[in-house]
Amino acid sequence: MALKKYIQKRKFNDTPEPRAELDNENGMRFVIQRHQARRLHYDLRLEMEGVLKSWAIPKGPSMNPAEKRLAIMTEDHPVKYLTFKGVIPKGNYGAGEMDIWDSGTYSIAANKSDADPLEQLHNGDLKIEFFGNKIKGKFALVHTKRGTAKNQWLLIKKKDAYATTSDYDAETFASFVNKSQSQQSFDIHKFVSPMLASPAKKIFKDPDWVFELKWDGYRMLANIYNQQVTLYSRNGISYNSKFALLKKDLERIPHNCILDGEVVILDKDGKPNFQKLQNYKSEKSEGELRYYVFDILHLNGHDTISLSLIERKSFLPEILEDLEYVRFCDHIEGMGPTLYNRAIADGMEGVIAKKADSTYAPGYRSEKWLKIKKTATAEAIICGYTESESGGSLFGSLILGMYQEEKLQYVGNCGSGFSNAEQKKLLQKMQALQTEENPFEGKLPLKGRIPHYITPKLICEVKFSEWTKNGRMRHPIYKGLRHDKNITEINKQPTKTQASAQTKNPTSGLEINGVTVPLSNLVKVYWPDAGYTKYDLIDYYLNISETILPYLVDRPQNLHRHPNGILKPSFYQKDNETPPDWVETVNIYSESSKKEIAYLLCQNDATLLYMANLGCIEINPWNATIQNLEQPTYTVIDIDPSNKNTFEEVIEVAQAVKEVLQLANIDGYPKTSGSSGLHIYIPLGAKYSFEHARDFAKLLCYYVHERLPKLTTMERALNKRDGKIYLDYLQNRRGQTLAAPYCVRPKKGASVSAPLSWSEVVPGLAILDFTIKTMPARIAKTGDIFSPVLVKGIDMEAAINALNA
Repeated sequence: MALKKYIQKRKFNDTPEPRAELDNENGMRFVIQRHQARRLHYDLRLEMEGVLKSWAIPKGPSMNPAEKRLAIMTEDHPVKYLTFKGVIPKGNYGAGEMDIWDSGTYSIAANKSDADPLEQLHNGDLKIEFFGNKIKGKFALVHTKRGTAKNQWLLIKKKDAYATTSDYDAETFASFVNKSQSQQSFDIHKFVSPMLASPAKKIFKDPDWVFELKWDGYRMLANIYNQQVTLYSRNGISYNSKFALLKKDLERIPHNCILDGEVVILDKDGKPNFQKLQNYKSEKSEGELRYYVFDILHLNGHDTISLSLIERKSFLPEILEDLEYVRFCDHIEGMGPTLYNRAIADGMEGVIAKKADSTYAPGYRSEKWLKIKKTATAEAIICGYTESESGGSLFGSLILGMYQEEKLQYVGNCGSGFSNAEQKKLLQKMQALQTEENPFEGKLPLKGRIPHYITPKLICEVKFSEWTKNGRMRHPIYKGLRHDKNITEINKQPTKTQASAQTKNPTSGLEINGVTVPLSNLVKVYWPDAGYTKYDLIDYYLNISETILPYLVDRPQNLHRHPNGILKPSFYQKDNETPPDWVETVNIYSESSKKEIAYLLCQNDATLLYMANLGCIEINPWNATIQNLEQPTYTVIDIDPSNKNTFEEVIEVAQAVKEVLQLANIDGYPKTSGSSGLHIYIPLGAKYSFEHARDFAKLLCYYVHERLPKLTTMERALNKRDGKIYLDYLQNRRGQTLAAPYCVRPKKGASVSAPLSWSEVVPGLAILDFTIKTMPARIAKTGDIFSPVLVKGIDMEAAINALNA
């Protein structure tokens, strides 16, 4: 019997522990219990085979891959033990207090060939991914077979986005129920690892969250006792000498406390400059030194980490009052998009979102703190450099790497962002570490450039546009060296599954980031003229998803479905009442239907492929996002020809639009419609209403029509256009949709709505230059040339004044 040992060790009339019952639900649940028995330890229990497989961990689990924790396998426990907490009376086995430290679910992180947890358990090598509140990410539970009982295992954290390099003490997160709030737990003379934020892709509005500016600097903690100050980096390195000016300023604080914040250098415009911070040596250095404090961990003998964030921050304004270089990092409540848009407009990285009631978890990367950035940034390990091809600089580019699954992976080359002086300093550091050994497995794709490898010890920060499909940074730009990080921290963030629709079976599924997207009828022909199938459509969207998604995320979708290809009947679908659980929707009230409509949101690869599988050949998003449905991101002029017009005439009209935009001193961005016309997008930055957007586009169209009265018309009715090209400004209405950039059209040849440079809008341009077969290569060559449409918008009033001048 599986629970025989459990029964033998317990007197159920004298203990509140659950009785021995099998439960075959096998829901892949886990619990970690804090067990204050004869000796304090932690018990890990995994639901498996109708019971809880159990290990006692003397020091508790660790999120640091360098800290291998001993785990002693004990008897199986009943599944009801998942929720057990209480006091086991004296005289009973395991007597003492039992509390739940963490709980959640787990999965087996392995290839399909060894995904059976029982098989892994038998082999003594469990590969686990935890989804708890405190314990997250991948672990290994390995049988050492040491000791006479042969029950010793090791619990080892794997390197991933949740890992930390700081010392990890499970007691930091233990329940404080039985501790007096006045009891000091932290030694104020010692370093405390800071709480870390998890990355997030999109900004949001939520009254339960607060939002702070994200400062581009160094994380720093300040321990203050009797006006003696010790400054620490996020890894416990002393900053006392480097930031002596801040140390002296903080010595004026009459309280004993531990502060958490960010050190920055502000330029003359008040913006943080990371390179100036990197080169900071003293108060004579260029720029203004500032320490923005956003949290407090301890105050006058009391730990504050169990208080809510809002309560903790309420202490700071008075503590920091009248300091010269130290500032309180204020926040706004709920209105994330407001602060985010202001931050991006001011040239900052983005914002930090924090749950208002969150407690402080030292050393832990929490999902209650989120960092949302406009431009992707990352730390990378410098693994070498290439020689300058032209000889005009000291070296050509840096060879960058990151750890993934404990192996160093090549992530690209960075050849811009450093001055001559910075290059000289870098080269000196790299030459001191030069080695003949390639730190990567296999030859790198350096395209003839000559590499010089170095021992991987230097860490730099770079900003880049996006991750490519093969796991490389696109357009990385050097920001500076990071002396406050350890190379074991530099792990590649989880990226999209490098999946490919390699099977053409009539029915299958494709796993994307842990979600299995159902795919069906992949051999169905969608374009009879070209022979392209549903498989070709899905494969196209899979390969260009990183490029198209920014134009789809957070925008309600009007699904235009062609389930049987472009020659068979199609239909529009707005309401999505029963999509899969992993597909997001948003309810928007419809005046015409007099009800709430559940619009689909295409937030990720999986949803994009789900739409393609439904037969959504083209993708039709709203002009506005759910954060601001009444104010569009852009306004559009749709150059719509009749069947009597040539495409050269369409190009002529587009050039006239460009001339009018130049008069207005604004930029417009052209793309093919993918059908017969052209679209000109003008960024508005969500600053104006749909009415303003439509009226402004209409005004521009009048100016174009004045230039080409014989070729263009403002008349909407088809029978009144008289064979002229229609200047359509009515696409700028609330709820109106237009074919998204890079989307496929249900037209012969599988044409794509292709963003263009103005230099391409000339005679000879053809719609079928851009198809599902040619577009991926074009994107790889040019990148996303349409991205300015999604950033800072025009000043409409200034543009109108320029037109009237």
